[in-house]
Amino acid sequence: MKFTLNPVEFFRILRLPVNLKAHFLGKEEKTFIEFLRRTGQKVTRARCLVLEEVYRHHDHFDAEALYQRLEKRRAGVSRATVYRTLSLLDRSGLVRKMDLGEARSLYEHVLGHPHHDHLICVSCGRIFEFEHPGIEEIQNQICAQHGFEMHSHTQQIFGRCRDCRAGRSPAETS
Repeated sequence: MKFTLNPVEFFRILRLPVNLKAHFLGKEEKTFIEFLRRTGQKVTRARCLVLEEVYRHHDHFDAEALYQRLEKRRAGVSRATVYRTLSLLDRSGLVRKMDLGEARSLYEHVLGHPHHDHLICVSCGRIFEFEHPGIEEIQNQICAQHGFEMHSHTQQIFGRCRDCRAGRSPAETS
């Protein structure tokens, strides 16, 4: 079942002028609206504002930081709505949730970004993204050997970064 999107409806929800030329429905908005409709969820102004804020930045973030950014913008979005919307965005494939242990999670938006993995410093918390075709090829070979069809994977390597091992703080090297 394909849903048609109505830009007028989207702009009404965000309380933006319909003839606003600078803003248009991007792939992330279309994907999210289609997901919400397909799963019987409402397209709300608050959810659209959370999505917009997620895609305004290209960093890893936690739910609280996202809530604080929305508060700073006086968006009028509750903390609970941020958490619930992040869950919906994760389910829709628009963000990836990274569980870091000890009840700590970070998110990143993924639409339009190539697949990558993460090195996570357990001392300073910095996250380094990396891609390696050799690793991807080995994973594909392993899946083929087992007749397994891979849909996705996540690789997170926890350790200490060069600066922390040398006793320097990340601020000293920036």
